[in-house]
Formats: sequence, structure tokens, C-alpha cells
Amino acid sequence: MASLPPIANNPDIRYLGALLGDVIRAYGGERLFAATETIRRASVERHRGLGDGASVDLQLEKLDLDETLDFVRGFMLFSMLANLAEDRQGITAEDGADVASALKRLAAEGIDGPRVLDLLDHALVAPVLTAHPTEVRRKSMIDHRNRIAELMAIRDAGQEETADGDLVDEAITRQIALLWQTRALRRDRLGVADEVETALSYLRDVFLPVLPALYQRWDRALGHRTPPFLRPGSWIGGDRDGNPNVTAASLTLALSRASEAVLGYYCDTIHALGAELSISSLRTDIDPAVEALAEASGDSATSRQDEPFRRALSGIYARLAATYQALTGKSAPRPGALRGERYPDPQAFRADLVTLARALAKMGAAAGGDGALRSSGALGRLVRAVDVFGFHLAALDLRQNSAVHERVVAELLKVAGVEGDYAALDEAGRIALLRRELESPRPLTSRFHAYSDETASELAIVQAAAEAHARYGPAAIGIYIVSMAKSVSDLLEVHLLLKEAGLYRPGETATAAIMAVPLFETIEDLEAAPAIMTDWFALPEVAAIAAARKHQEVMIGYSDSNKDGGYLSSTWGLSKASTALRPVFEAAGVGMQLFHGRGGAVGRGGGSAFAAIRAQPTGTVQGRIRITEQGEVIAAKYGTRESAATNLEAIASATLLASLEPVRLSNSENSAFAAAMETLSGNAFRAYRDLVYGSDDFRTFFRQMTPIAEIANLKIGSRPASRTKSDRIEDLRAIPWVFSWAQARVMLPGWYGVGQAITAFEDKGLLREMAKGWPLFASTLANMEMVLAKSDMSVAARYAELVEDGLRDRFTTIRDAWHMTQDGLLEATGQSRLLEDHPALDASIRLRLPYIEPLNLLQIELMKRHRAGDQDDRIGEGILLSINAIATGLRNSG
Repeated sequence: MASLPPIANNPDIRYLGALLGDVIRAYGGERLFAATETIRRASVERHRGLGDGASVDLQLEKLDLDETLDFVRGFMLFSMLANLAEDRQGITAEDGADVASALKRLAAEGIDGPRVLDLLDHALVAPVLTAHPTEVRRKSMIDHRNRIAELMAIRDAGQEETADGDLVDEAITRQIALLWQTRALRRDRLGVADEVETALSYLRDVFLPVLPALYQRWDRALGHRTPPFLRPGSWIGGDRDGNPNVTAASLTLALSRASEAVLGYYCDTIHALGAELSISSLRTDIDPAVEALAEASGDSATSRQDEPFRRALSGIYARLAATYQALTGKSAPRPGALRGERYPDPQAFRADLVTLARALAKMGAAAGGDGALRSSGALGRLVRAVDVFGFHLAALDLRQNSAVHERVVAELLKVAGVEGDYAALDEAGRIALLRRELESPRPLTSRFHAYSDETASELAIVQAAAEAHARYGPAAIGIYIVSMAKSVSDLLEVHLLLKEAGLYRPGETATAAIMAVPLFETIEDLEAAPAIMTDWFALPEVAAIAAARKHQEVMIGYSDSNKDGGYLSSTWGLSKASTALRPVFEAAGVGMQLFHGRGGAVGRGGGSAFAAIRAQPTGTVQGRIRITEQGEVIAAKYGTRESAATNLEAIASATLLASLEPVRLSNSENSAFAAAMETLSGNAFRAYRDLVYGSDDFRTFFRQMTPIAEIANLKIGSRPASRTKSDRIEDLRAIPWVFSWAQARVMLPGWYGVGQAITAFEDKGLLREMAKGWPLFASTLANMEMVLAKSDMSVAARYAELVEDGLRDRFTTIRDAWHMTQDGLLEATGQSRLLEDHPALDASIRLRLPYIEPLNLLQIELMKRHRAGDQDDRIGEGILLSINAIATGLRNSG
């Protein structure tokens, strides 16, 4: 092993760390500060090879319970501030991950602007926010963190004072002190309404201002107006899979609050434009279309008699205020005396804005000048916002498990006297019956029957979706995802439910206002996906609907496929499924849109989105891709406008490259690499399944070694941790599975099985070729390398001491496999140590590890006492606080 290079400390980390130390001394006292410093130095020295684990343990034992809680808080805040510092310095940004760079790369390959624009005309890139519970921090903590980021930007500009007159350094210290004094743990479990509001804060405060500005940048790079191909989505309020708390009321709330936010933004922008566009008819000729808007506005104020743009904007605001009232049931901001007719849809509002924009563009040009008013400015950005966000802000998906649909449809058919035992029918019988019902205009439901709560709830959901289409437009809800989709009937059942609300209409040419989308999650499901989609497109009514829509979406799940078959098998299974689906869609003459269900942790598909998109199989992106953004990833990627712009640029540019770049590998290379990956995947699958599912007692080992039981007490989401009351790993959700292994520093879902597979593979030279020349394999190894660097088998061994004697030998198997995996990765990549070729990431991880290890050791001690029956409330609080702190330090832990 090569010796580790010294870490060049980020100056922001030194600055913020010093301020945090001052805050701890001021608010925690000198004794706490001294103890924290002693432990910090000992841990840093240990990681530099200057000390040993015992010295760290000795210092930790001197803390009493109150000091332990404060110590954990201090280390958690340091990690939080270190994350902020790294984000500001662009540690997480990737070279060339922007649209301008992508266009240059494509131009060098002979791919010109018109080809790019042709792709973008039918493209869709959608980051979809979900409420998956991996964000451990309270929103209050994130808000203070973001304020520090704003203040640091002011400091960067060389300013000593804020606009309010505060000294910048003092204002930053104040925010850190507020962080110190803010309760880190939630007292109550998040409800769906809380999750809606949290997501709304990102959409309203970040996406709304950032995306129009990005489009301005892309317009300049392309030399042409960019089609609105990047639009955000959301699951929050519509994702019912395993979450009984999501109801029709949740859906209605989410849609209403989103509409309120976007319309409020438009109102504020129109108001600001009214102040800006002070153009007088005494100074220039006014376009007749603007004069017509001004006359129709009803604004007769003498002070604005010669200011037609302002008068036109008064009328536009009045109509927008009426729209706000109609869609939200509330009065618009700054209600005025003017009254207007509501806009029937976003296009009508946009048309008025475009009238003003075109008039401005004509002014300078008509006089032979340079047309300075032609630049888009605030008005242009508003037009762009309407293109992207409409009156709904973000498209909201519906999602439910196929088993629920089966029960609901069975009840509807039985009550209607159509079929007494739908569940007993085979697949062919179900398809035939469902198709007959879908051809009939007769509804199945009866308002005179009292349906079960489950059926009533599902019917209420589709009715709420129909009302949303009528209120906000069809863009508000366009997707209905079927979890655990295993057959064509699973999708037809959704059509049947949509039909009850008028969202599926039979006829000579059937129509579906909402697309039924299968989610293929397990390894077996991924393998079956091409056959299912072939049968789906074989139905004439489905083929007609897909042809009219021009594309069909398929969602592929990273989390459950990983939990089912391990990291390498999941990665390869997803790639194979994507590749196998392509000819199915080509034969059907339908565009393919893949929705990638990625989590934050590598074990759930996390890692670089830029690299992951570029590593997709040839021909599978086609300009259309949706990606889930979950939990802590949302704050990390979209917590500030700067980080959001960076990450949105990355997924946009990666989509362009993946869709248009020439194929890099020859057919022979593709065949050799695929054959090798098939062998590797098979061996990794067997090793993983043998460990995790080979014996019943592994679930006991897992529950004793990791804080899975304690994590269940974290109030970080509205959804239960397990699908059932069973303690089987099969029934555990992927999030707590991955989260628990991360806390114990094992990170097992992100690497186990790969070492055994590489060791058994004879042609190591071929592996080195794959690591160098195949983006899929390179990305797979890079993500796994990060996981290995964040894991620590010496710390994990301490967690293994929590396991009863008869089961503890399982850890020896895991530890040996970790070393095997590390050695295999180094051999394949040609490195002498982990992250040798990634110095920035290496420094980032090694900087924070000394701050995580003491937290692990404290967590273990607290878990021992808790499990031994110690009822002190501070024990439980300390465990939860340590979980929070470790997750913050690891960043992508869930």
C-alpha cells in the first residue's frame, strides 16, 4: 500500500471550524471545548498513523451523558459545515459537466446545433423529488446552513457588511450559534403535509428562479431558444406505495400548495415588471398589440396614461389574481382595484407576456439600433418559467403497489356482478376481462355501495386526479407508477381505475390522460421487463395510445434490485434490462423513456448522476430520462441556487452526450465486456445471496450488529420502514437496509460479492481494459471505491461485538470479503490505494473520517446500554443524535 498524502485543508473548513470552536466554548463551556478538542486531536492523529484506537476510546469514556450529547452535536455541526465548505469549493462538481462543454464535445464529433435542437424538441429531463426518509436533518438546521452559504458568498465578494448592516463574520458566527442552540431531532414524525412543504421550499425558492436563468445560459450556448426540456417532478403527495398516510386529501393539498407557490411567484414578478417597464408612448412608438392590452386592462390612472406597458401589466396582474383566486381559493398577493377574467390555462397567460416581449424586441431594431431591450431580462425569464412550470409548478406522479390494485379491481368487479373471484383468474383470463371492461362506457362503481376503506381511498385518488386535470391542466399529473409490476394485467388494472374517473376513455381510438408506468424492481422483474412490454404493446388499444403519445415510460428500481441481488448484479441487471427494452420499443415504433429510481447511497443507485447517465447503454436515453432525487440528496444537490445550477447542468449535459455521442466501443469489445460482466454478475449474485439469504439467522445478525431498530425511532418520514410486520430482510424497505449498514461503517449493499467475483475471474487484463474503456464498468467501480473508502472494518468490528457469540463469525466473512473487494478493485484500476486517482474525493473523505469514528464508538456504547435496559432518556436521544451526526458526516448514507 502506498503512503497516504497529506490533506490540504479547505480554507473555508478552517474558517468555519474555528468559528464553531468559538461557539462551543461560548455556549458549551471551556470544559466541553477542551474535551472536544482532545478527542478531535486524538482521532485525527490516529487517522494519520500517529496514535491508536485505544487513545480515542480512553478520552470518550471521560464524557458524561450530557457531555456526550453536546460532543455529538459539535461533531455533527462540523460535518455539516465541512459539507457546506466542500460544496462551495466545487468538490462535488465534475469537469465538463455543463451544457456548453457538452455542445463543444459534440461539435468536435461533427454533431451540430440543429441536431441538438432536434433532439431537445422532444426531450425530457426530469429530476423527481421524493419523500424517501433519508434526510435526518430538520429543515430548521438546513435553513441556517443555507444562510451561512449566503453570508460566505458575501464574504467572498470582499464585503465586510451585509445589506442590513451586520458585520459578515459576526453574522456567520451568529448562524453557527443558532445551529448550536437549535434542536437537531424532530419531536414528531413527519407527516405528508410536512413533506409537501419541505419539497415546496426547494421548488419555490430554488427551482423557480434557477431554471429560467439556466435556460438563458443555454440559449446563448445554442444560439437559439432552447426548448423547455428540463422540468422538475415530484412524488410527494401522490406516492401511496406502502404509505397509508397518503390520501386524496394529500394529493389535493400537494397540488394546491404547488399552484399557490408558482402563481404567487408570477404575481410578484409581474408586480416587479410593472415597476421596471416605465416606457412612455411620448418617447417611442408602441406596438398596437400592447396598446390593445393596455386598453383592455381597465387601468385608467392618469399617472400611467402614457405608459402602456404598465397599464397592460396592470390588466395581466388582474387576470392573474383572478386565476390565483380560482385555483387556490385565496386572494392573490397585493390585490388591486382592477378585476379581470381568469386565465383559462398557462398558454393564455404566456401569450400576453409574449406580446409584451415582442414589442420590446421591435423597439431598438425599428430605429436601426442594437435592440438592447431584446435581451430576455426578467420578462423573458418569466415567459420561460411559464413554459416550464405552468400553473402546477412540478408534475406530480401517482404511485401504488400492484397488489393494492388487484384487490381494489377484484372488489369493483365483484360488487358490479362482473366477476366473483378475479384473483383466481390466470393472466390470460384477467387480460381478457379487463379489456372487455375497458371497451365498455359503463362505469363499474356504484354510489349506493359502501366499498372497503382501501377501495374507497383508491377511487378517491383517481377522482382527485381528474379534478386536478380540470383545474390545473393535464401537465399536473401525467404518470401513474405501478410498483412490483409483474404482468400486463397490472397495468390494465390502472387503466380500469382511471376509467372510473374519466381519465381513460374507450372508443374507436381509446385515450388515456395519465400514463400507466411499470416499475421493475427485483432482478427477476428486470429480466421479465422486455417480455411484459412486448405483450403490452401487442394490445391494439395500448399501441394506439402509445403512438399518439409518442413515448412510453418504464421505471427501473435500483434499491430493491440491489437488496435482492447485490450491487454488481443490480447494476448489470439494470443495464441489461435497458438494453433489452430498446428493440421492444423500436418494434412498437414508440420512444423509450426510462425512469431511474436512484437513491443517495451507492447501494441504492447513488453516485455521480453525470457519470451514471453517460454510462447508460447505447440508444437507451434518446433525450428522455427521469431520475428520482431522494432524502438527503435533495438538500445536497438543490439546497442552494448555486449547487442546484451545477447539478441541473450536469444531468442536462449528460443526457445530451448519452443521446448523441458516437458509440465508443467496437462490437467485439461490447461482446467481450458483456460476457465478462455476465460472469462477474453471476458470481457476485451467488456470493451475496449466500450471505444475506442463505440462512435464517443472518437477519438476526443484521439486527444485532446495526442500529436498524434504533433507526426506526428516527422521525424522518411519513412512511413505515417495512412493508409488513415481518422482520424478514425481504420485507424490509431498501432505505433502512442501506442506512443501517452505513451507520455500522460496513456499507455492505455497495460492494459485497464484487470481491469474490473479481477474484474468481481469471482474465485480469480484460478487467483492466473494462475499467479503462467501458463507462458502465468504470462508473460501477468508481462508486464502489467511494463506498469502500467510507467503510471501516476496524470500526465495524466494534459493532460486531454487539452480536451474540454464535452469530459473530458472520462478520469474519464480511471483513475478509471487504479486503478481497479492495484488492480486486485496486488490481482492476491499477491503483496502489483507494482513491489514488481521485485526490479531491480522497481528501474530502479522509478529512471527515476522524470526526465520524468517535461518533461510531459513542453510538456503540450507547446502544449497549440501551439494549441492556438503561431507561435514561439521554441514552435514546444520544443514539438518535449519533445516527444523525454519522449520516451527516457520510453524506450519501441512505
